[in-house]
Order: sequence, then structure tokens, then C-alpha cells
Amino acid sequence: MATCTCGCGADTGFQAPLKALNFLRAHAHGDEQTIAVAWEREDGNVYRYDLTVPARIHPAMLPGVKHLVERVVKFVLWSAGGWKLHLSGPDNIVKPIARAYKKKGARAFDVAFFNDLYARPLETVVVPLKEMPETHEREVVVKNNTNGSRIGFDLGASDFKVSALRNGKVVFSKEFPWDPRNQPDPDYHYEKLSAGLEAAAAALGGRVDAIGGSTAGTLVGKRLGPASLIRAVLEKAPEKKDLARGLFARIEEEWQCPFEVFNDGDVTALAGAIAMKRTGILGMAMGSSEAVGYINPKGALTGRINELAFAPVDLNPNAPKDEWSGDAGVGAMYFSQQAVDHLARLFGFKFPKSMKLPERLKVVQEAMEKHDEKALRVYLMIGRYLANAAAWYREFYDYSNLMVLGRVTSGFGGEVILNTAKMGLEAVDPYLAEQIDIFMPDEKTRRLGQSVAAAQIPVVA
Repeated sequence: MATCTCGCGADTGFQAPLKALNFLRAHAHGDEQTIAVAWEREDGNVYRYDLTVPARIHPAMLPGVKHLVERVVKFVLWSAGGWKLHLSGPDNIVKPIARAYKKKGARAFDVAFFNDLYARPLETVVVPLKEMPETHEREVVVKNNTNGSRIGFDLGASDFKVSALRNGKVVFSKEFPWDPRNQPDPDYHYEKLSAGLEAAAAALGGRVDAIGGSTAGTLVGKRLGPASLIRAVLEKAPEKKDLARGLFARIEEEWQCPFEVFNDGDVTALAGAIAMKRTGILGMAMGSSEAVGYINPKGALTGRINELAFAPVDLNPNAPKDEWSGDAGVGAMYFSQQAVDHLARLFGFKFPKSMKLPERLKVVQEAMEKHDEKALRVYLMIGRYLANAAAWYREFYDYSNLMVLGRVTSGFGGEVILNTAKMGLEAVDPYLAEQIDIFMPDEKTRRLGQSVAAAQIPVVA
């Protein structure tokens, strides 16, 4: 167990994967081998990651190496997405991982999720290093377009926002309440979103030149994957899942104009890029879960799914478990309302069992504004986690700007998270601390919002 050094006095058992990775690199110097991981996804896109490990792994180190490699394989999957896993390395390390990604293997949740997402069985192959595919990702440069009459929407878990823009000026913006997680009929989603779009169109005098959207959950093209927004449909009315996943196709067909929709994390990063004129942005929203988006240094989207809520950030096998995937040490348990709840109870907060996570967060935030010691420990710990994650994420993303936002970062607690993360990153890796700017959006960026940013994506001739 590792004791926290952030000043909170806690011992959470957090085990930073980058620390383990750097340990292996140091011990491999001059006598090394490569373990390669590549996930292939739609349209021939591939993301590959190579680990350098000692050529001769001491038996005492072998369990730790196996665990780290398995965590890297899972991280790359939830970062990039994929339907085919390519592995190269010692059989005693990579073959058990290949077996884990079977229908009844240890990673059965992941297999079912991606089988569903790509509508094809997940495959695994173990090959020599020379046969491993190289990284190949189609980059889509996204520029903010302001011409014409545009509508943008942002679909969240408890409400969605619709904005109307005329030549870049916002003429309408409204939040609409909804409860998609508990609605097994996909017509509910369609009718609610349609009503919001109609209200925006009325504000534009009926002329709509383009529609852009931001949505929680995974997308393959414009097709919804097993997203939380349609979880009730998938679980209670699976015969209607194709209709639910075709929500955006229905909208596009009806409105007959340029139409684009992206994951909410990507639109968050795009909003930062537009407002702050930056590229190489990793946007992290800490809300009901962890939502991440990525704009590369060229100002392009890469087609990755960026579902880091399910990606490992803690090697401790006894780390808190995500309620949906059942896996331990993944991002949702460190950068979300779930994280606040877990840490708050660990540090002495008492909540009624009936109290939901948003209300629990509010209790902790109110305590923080009164400089409550228990609340302070919660935010110090999240800041410590963020420092380690910032360095770990850099292994898989080429970024220099980490934009942090979301309900968890509101108020004084957010300031503590930010400052602790900056100081913590200096302790984790002084070089990276100089390379990565961890920041929260300024007022201009917050005003832009995801619905407004999304409206600017489609190209209008």
C-alpha cells in the first residue's frame, strides 16, 4: 500500500501504472524485449503501443509484468476502440491476455461491449513482432464554421441543451429536462430531441442550414453504441436496439441538411480548441462519469472512442470497482461523482442510502466551501489522482493541454484539484510538468458550451 503524499493523510493503496512502467524500462536498459499491443477498429484504423521490458524477467517480477501488460491492453482498447486485438511477446504473458478477451473470459464485459459496438465478434491473434500492424488513424481536421443558420445540441444524462446560431451569433439556447436512462422506448429519445430542434429552428425563422451534435456514449460513425443514454432500451427492450442506435440517422433523414455528431468528450475538447485557439488538447469532464475527448496537435479528431471511464489508472487489484463494468481501478472511480462519493465515505461522510450521487456531491461541495477538513481530503486526493493520470495518459495521447471541467470541479474544490494536480505532476515527472498545462476553461470557453461548439462542426457550402 502506498501512502498519499498530498497532505491528506490517507492510505488508499493507489498504484500508479506509469511508475511500474518506468521501473521496467529502467531494468530493461541494454537487455530488453518488446511486448506489442495493437487494436484494430473500423476502416482499417489501428492504434499500436509497445512496451519495453527486460529480456529476462525474474520470476518474482513476472506476475507484476503480466498485470501491467493486461492493464495496458485494456487501456488501449478503451482509448482507441477495436474489434481485433493483435499481440506480440512471450507466450506466458500474451496468450493468457488473448484468452481473457473471449466471450467467457476475464474481460467478458469488454468483449460484449465491443461486439455490440462494432456488430461483429471480437478477435484476438498472437503474432511475431514483425507481423504487428503499425498505428494508422484517419485524421479529421475540424474547423469552426460560423456561416449560415445552425443548430447545435448536447445530450446529457439528465438534460440536454439546444442552441441556434445565425452567422456565428447565438440567437437561442435552452436546456430541456429528460430521463433517457429510464426510457426503454427509443421513440422517447427521438421525440424529445426533435422537440428541442424544432424550438431552435423556430428561433431561426425556420431556416436550418446545418445541425451538429454532442452526445454521451460511444459512436461508430453516427451510430450509437452501447451508450448510457440508451441503456434502458438495450436492457429492457433489446428488440428495439437498432431503432435506438439509429436515432441520429432518423434525425438526419428528417432534417435533410449537413449533419454531424460526435462524442461529448471530443466536443468538449473542440470547444476548448475553438475558444482558446489551442491544439493538442485532452479534455476531461468530471461529471456523472469521466468523459474524455482529444484534439491532436494538428487540430484533428482521430476517431478514437476515448471512453477512459473504463480505462485503468490504478494497478491495485483491490481498488474500487466500477458498478457497470465491474472492473477495478478504472477512470470512472477516480474522476467523477462516483469518485467523490467513494472518497467522502472513506474520509468520514455519512449519506442516506437513498441519496443519489449528485446530491452527495452537493453535500461535499457545500462542506468544502466551509473549509471542512474531510471535504478537503477528498479534493486533495482527486488532485493527486489527476497528477498521475496526466502523466499516464501522455503515454497514449500526444497532448500538451489538459483541460479539466465538469460538475465535480465546480467551486473551491475544483481549485484544490487543479493546484494539487499541478504540484503533483511536478513530483511525478518534472519534465512532463513543463510540457503539460493543466487548466480549467476560462469564462469564454464555458460560455461557448458544447451545443454551440457542436453547431460549428458541419460544413455548409
